[in-house]
Amino acid sequence: MRSPRPFLIALATCAAACASTPSSAPSSPPPPAPVRITLVGLNDFHGHVEPHVNRFGNGQVVEQGGAAMLSSYVARLRADNPGGVLVLDGGDMFQGTLASNLTEGAIVVDVYNHVQVTAAALGNHEFDYGPVGPAPMASGSGDDPLGALKARVKQARFPMLSANLRDAATGKIPAWLGNDGTHLVTVNGIRVGLVGLTTEETPLVTNPANVDTLRFAPLASSVLESSRSLRQRGADVVVAVAHAGGKCGDLSNPRDTSSCERGDAEILDMLEAVPPGTVDAVVAGHTHQTMGHFFGGVPVIETNGLGRSLGVVELFVDPVSRKLQPSLTRIQAAIPLCAQVDSVHGDCDARSLRTRADVKLAPATFLGAPVPPDAAVTQLLAPTLAEVEAAQRRGLGVSCASPMSRGFLEESVLGNLMADALREAAGADAALMNPGGIRADLPGGALSFGHVYQALPFDNTVAVLTLTGSELKRLLELAHAVDKGAVFAVSGLELTLARCPGPGRLQGVTLEGGKPLVPERTYRLAVPDFLARGGDGVDGVTKPLPPERAELAPFRGMDLREALISYGKTHGGVLPKPALGRVRYSGVADTCPTAAR
Repeated sequence: MRSPRPFLIALATCAAACASTPSSAPSSPPPPAPVRITLVGLNDFHGHVEPHVNRFGNGQVVEQGGAAMLSSYVARLRADNPGGVLVLDGGDMFQGTLASNLTEGAIVVDVYNHVQVTAAALGNHEFDYGPVGPAPMASGSGDDPLGALKARVKQARFPMLSANLRDAATGKIPAWLGNDGTHLVTVNGIRVGLVGLTTEETPLVTNPANVDTLRFAPLASSVLESSRSLRQRGADVVVAVAHAGGKCGDLSNPRDTSSCERGDAEILDMLEAVPPGTVDAVVAGHTHQTMGHFFGGVPVIETNGLGRSLGVVELFVDPVSRKLQPSLTRIQAAIPLCAQVDSVHGDCDARSLRTRADVKLAPATFLGAPVPPDAAVTQLLAPTLAEVEAAQRRGLGVSCASPMSRGFLEESVLGNLMADALREAAGADAALMNPGGIRADLPGGALSFGHVYQALPFDNTVAVLTLTGSELKRLLELAHAVDKGAVFAVSGLELTLARCPGPGRLQGVTLEGGKPLVPERTYRLAVPDFLARGGDGVDGVTKPLPPERAELAPFRGMDLREALISYGKTHGGVLPKPALGRVRYSGVADTCPTAAR
């Protein structure tokens, strides 16, 4: 029989070895990394598929923005965070360039489809085009005043959202929108709910006739209802994509909102009105003002629009608890879309470049790689831009002796010129031009159709209101009563305004030369049909007018561009430069009081 001794010795040796090894608990795996969600924000693109070109005296050309650069920058963001990027547009995709208007926004939707936009809010200018075709509004029972927008909704491979849009007859979100104003997407396992919003003042800032069958519900109640619905449907994060914005002067510290004004801050009013946690981030628009701030812990971004830049918010979500980790949130307020940059300063801002000596340009890089224009977008745009170039170069037989600039917060030469042109076109006693209807300056020298179109991109027509002196004064009071501070151009009238905007700003109005208005006498006032239909808040006067006192059909068949061209031709082919001085101010104010937070 074999002795068991060797086995016992081995067993004892093993036991001794095991006893000498200290016991340890199994190590825990590290917690999973938070999921990064990159929100790329656009707003107020206004059809700017072409870059903004700036030429300098030394022959250098600097470009900023445009669809090809936008596509390239978005591609770099996607490469930086694969599967984690949402591209969101805060509205006003259309209107403002010949490329957009010739196609009724179709070229913009083609670009957005290529860029793979996730969702877009409906802006007020999405309603500008009216029915399909050149007419800016329905002229017969067969015309659909929403026809052009409905065509773009069908064309888009992304949802257009507006949770506060209502059909006036039913009180419900219109069926043609194809959604309930929300959209739910999954980003690397995290469910993100999107809710679109449209400024409540839309009927005042588009052609009112085109939205007569629609209503725009309050933003706060709409976003609260939609957020609750999205979270019930499983959303871990809710993002508002809103055509409503604000203005902040200082971007250096996103936690410091002391420079943020409240006079025209629809989005900030909304955030204050809803409970904390209603939304986790906001992509804003409408005011064309850059924001990149936390309001009540909610990151809000907005750019100055026109396709020059994009904003970014990075959210981080715990993949286990599916809870947002707010302390990790990052904001980049406005990233300029540059093809080339100053090799020293790394920017392409034309105003800054003009102040520097010996600027040397270098190809731009973004997130560590070059960002050349997307060749596929360039090819996509080519047929439309060829049509645009032919239209832009068409001569008009009219010139400017010197450049004429527009204004919004102050009286301007170009505003006065347009008011004079309206008055002459209609043979009216006076004229009123809304400053928001003029979108670019006129250069000196011979004008092309492109020059005039850039200045007057909207298809507004010449209309005439017959008003008593009292009604005319009231209309001017309403026009100047808003906090935005717009100064309306006049012809045949002289205005006295308080220095600071707001209710009661109109201090006095007379006819040209100081002759008083007679309250009971009637006056024929030439205006863009936008104002005649109640735009810019003057509906308190225009709506009660009987039809015979509101000539809304284009006077002599003219739109504003034709009125301006005709005015130049009747003055020897040269647009006369009107003097300033039709608007005076009362009181002294170094700075106007604004509520800040």
